[in-house]
Amino acid sequence: MNDKPLVIAGKEYTSRLIVGTGKYKTLPLMKEALTASGAEMVTVAIRRVNLQDKSPESFWNHIPEGMTILPNTAGCYTAGDAVRIARLAREVLQTPLIKLEVLGDTKTLLPDTQALLEATKQLVKEGFTVLPYTNDDPILAKRLEESGAAAVMPLAAPIGSGRGVQNPLNIQFILETVTHVPVIVDAGVGTASDAAVAMELGVDGVLMNTAIADAQDPVLMAKAMQQAVSAGRHAFLAGRMEKKIYAAPSSPTQGVVAPLTEKTSS
Repeated sequence: MNDKPLVIAGKEYTSRLIVGTGKYKTLPLMKEALTASGAEMVTVAIRRVNLQDKSPESFWNHIPEGMTILPNTAGCYTAGDAVRIARLAREVLQTPLIKLEVLGDTKTLLPDTQALLEATKQLVKEGFTVLPYTNDDPILAKRLEESGAAAVMPLAAPIGSGRGVQNPLNIQFILETVTHVPVIVDAGVGTASDAAVAMELGVDGVLMNTAIADAQDPVLMAKAMQQAVSAGRHAFLAGRMEKKIYAAPSSPTQGVVAPLTEKTSS
């Protein structure tokens, strides 16, 4: 079956895996893991990096060449703050792309949905390509699409929790509701099987950071995530078998050799 490409703001991406840059022990390790992931887009927390440092040892020189940089507003708790950071990112990085995060709680890091919708509308009005991180609410997801978001990015589980997809039914509802822009699972993936499960639901991509950066071997985990996202997508396209209550033999029951019967002694 032919697959449609992942398209964000008119640009096609071969990889459906988007990766982050936080929590790595060293910058060289980060670069090696990002390369191993095969991802073509990488997200960067604008508030947590030095935007002016262009030295050979700088953060920016450890982003693999050719990767699309997706700045994000991580750490923002108001719509105004998120809009301000987005404007700064566009000015310095010369990109309209922004991964929009407006958090509502320091413990769960769940989004402030009202502020998120407000900031999305404002940034779209200003010409940004907005990819909002949101909860798994299909109603809000549709509102974000209607507001001009270039993709909708519902969480699998709270940021950095590694719990995998907690509400697969909600993700399916979002896929039925959001029909004109990509749906990308963002946050909560812990290991390769979590990524495969998300992709098997039919989402267009998966974004992750901690699952790779906090692994005992980040480079190996990055490779595993690349394979899992690809395998999950293929499984979705192939169409899984029907779930059944009882066993069903995998061998035909027609035309089989009759079983031997024991002879009775006279």
